[in-house]
Amino acid sequence: MFTNNDINFEALKRKAYNGRWATLDDGIIPLTAADPDFRTAPEIEQGIIDYIKDGYLSYGPFSGLPEFKQSVATHFNTEKGGTFSPENVLAVNSAAQGMFLIASYVLKSGDEAIILDPVDFLFKKSVEAAGGTVKLCPVDTVSGAIDFEKLVALIKPKTKLISICNPHNPLGKVYSKEILRKIAEIAATHDLWVMSDEIWSDIIYDNRKFHTYSFVSEAAKKKSFTVYGFSKSFGIAGLRIGAVLCHDQEILADFTEKSNFNSTIEGVSTLSQIAGSVALEKAKPWFNEFLNQLQQNRDLVFNLLSRSEILTPNLPEATFVLFPKIENGMSAERFVQHVLEQGKVAIVPGSERWFGRGAEGHVRICFSTSQEILEEGITRITSSF
Repeated sequence: MFTNNDINFEALKRKAYNGRWATLDDGIIPLTAADPDFRTAPEIEQGIIDYIKDGYLSYGPFSGLPEFKQSVATHFNTEKGGTFSPENVLAVNSAAQGMFLIASYVLKSGDEAIILDPVDFLFKKSVEAAGGTVKLCPVDTVSGAIDFEKLVALIKPKTKLISICNPHNPLGKVYSKEILRKIAEIAATHDLWVMSDEIWSDIIYDNRKFHTYSFVSEAAKKKSFTVYGFSKSFGIAGLRIGAVLCHDQEILADFTEKSNFNSTIEGVSTLSQIAGSVALEKAKPWFNEFLNQLQQNRDLVFNLLSRSEILTPNLPEATFVLFPKIENGMSAERFVQHVLEQGKVAIVPGSERWFGRGAEGHVRICFSTSQEILEEGITRITSSF
């Protein structure tokens, strides 16, 4: 199910965009966008087929199908320590849209939001799209530790939001309950909102425990939003399906209204919601095998890079990306260009554009593909110098 022979490369070359197979010349290996090369679970495929058999694709409820909202709430409650009800869930067009909607809801023009540095570029983009100003809180690129002294110092009268990425992309850090409680205490002291992006929260290694932010303390429940999506865990990025969760139903109702989800202006494809619901209700056995394969892939890439003098790898606790440090003095952009030209491998630079200023000197490598592709790709990278 997760071998090289199971990957349909012809399909990927037709369909896998976002810096992957469909966008690159033949012969180039993409270890770029965080999107699996493996086909999605057969249960999801069958669920989509079953849903359309009667020939009806009608409007769904504005906030999401009941079965979708129930499956997301149950998933968080059984796997992540939550006590959400279905009414605490809003279906959105991807986790990314959820981030943008939350920023727009919380921030007015000129307001400030604190995000981690480095972190995925969508955090910065969502704040700026809402007219807000980004303030960067340093994160140690080796340990993933948040600089709490700097975090508190960044809080000013215009600060309205702290955004966290847990598990962290690109560092693969899973934040403990104690760390999350500390964030909640700081936010409560200064009456700030918190957004927790938890799209990676299924892909966690070594049986490590994950805690959804909203339920680590009473303080965390009061002014927080959680973002979730299906593109990483179940490989359905093209269906654009995600969820925003909020423990306070009145806040979520106001958020839904102000985000125009109480009309046909917004709303989410019912077919996409069915795929998400089936993923959580029926595709867990598939996912467990996928997670096992990813952990083997993580260990493989870590070991291969550890023997290299070009890159020093980190060992991620979660996600399916590594963020190794460049050891030959090249900038991230120059390193990536060299690897593309000389090794025919595409990877992501740790540049300000993609992850913030704190990412410089690193590259991001995605390992959600076959071990054969990974071995070839890493060999090409290390031998291109």
